Amino acid sequence: MKYLVVVPTYNEILNIEKLIENVFKSAPEVNILVVDDNSPDGTGNIADKLAQEESRLKVLHRDGKQGLGSAYVAGFKYALEKGYDYVFEMDADFSHNPDKLPEFIEKSKECDLIIGSRYINGISVVNWPLKRLLLSILANLYVRTILRLPVKDATSGFKCFKAEVLKTIDLDRVKSDGYSFQIEMNYHARKNGFKICELPIIFIDRHSGTSKLNRSIIFEALLIPWQLRLESMFGKRKKTEDGRQKTEGSK
Repeated sequence: MKYLVVVPTYNEILNIEKLIENVFKSAPEVNILVVDDNSPDGTGNIADKLAQEESRLKVLHRDGKQGLGSAYVAGFKYALEKGYDYVFEMDADFSHNPDKLPEFIEKSKECDLIIGSRYINGISVVNWPLKRLLLSILANLYVRTILRLPVKDATSGFKCFKAEVLKTIDLDRVKSDGYSFQIEMNYHARKNGFKICELPIIFIDRHSGTSKLNRSIIFEALLIPWQLRLESMFGKRKKTEDGRQKTEGSK
C-alpha cells in the first residue's frame, strides 16, 4: 500500500525539519507532501533542500497564502494522480503526534476514513485556554446536531482517507477552510456511504509559531453545516461509478 502524509505549511520553519524527521522515524513506509503557500520565512526552501536528500519527501509550492482547505485539496489531487492508496492530513506544528501514524495505518484496514479524535475518550487536549476548548466542544455539538454526523470530533485535522473516499468527492467544489473544511469532508464521506472510525489522540497546542484561527474561519464553520444540511434536503443525487451516492452541485 502507498501512504501519503499531506502537510500544509505557512511560516513553519521552526517545525518543518524536525516534523519530517519524526514522521519518517514513526512510519518509514509513508511519503510526505509538503504544500507550502510561499512562506515568507523560507519554509518551502528548507523543504526543498530536505527533498533533495530524501526521495520519500515531495514539495508542492503555491503562489501565496490560499488557505488550509485548498492546500489539502491540492494535496489530495496530487495523491490521486500519483496512485496513493491512503492519504493523511497532518499539521506541521506538532499538535498532531507523528507517533500515532502506525495506529492510523493499522486502523485503515477496517475503516475508510479514520479521524484522530480529541473527544472520544473524554477531553484529550493539552495547553488550550478554556475559551478555545469550549469553542471546539460547542462547534462539534453544533455539527452533530445539524448534520446528525455520528462523530465526536468532526473538526479534527488529523485524519486518514482511503483514496476511494476522495475519488467520490468533487474536490473542485470543496471551497471551505479551517474547521469547516474538516466538517465538509467528513459529511461527504458519510453521505457517500463510507465507514468512519475515530482513533483517540492527545492534541497538544502549538510548539511554536502563531495560531491561524480567526473570526472568518469561525463564521464559516457556523455557516457550512447549514449549507450542507440544505444540500442534503434539496440537492440532486446521482450514483458514482462504484454505485455509491453522490450529490450534484455540492459545495
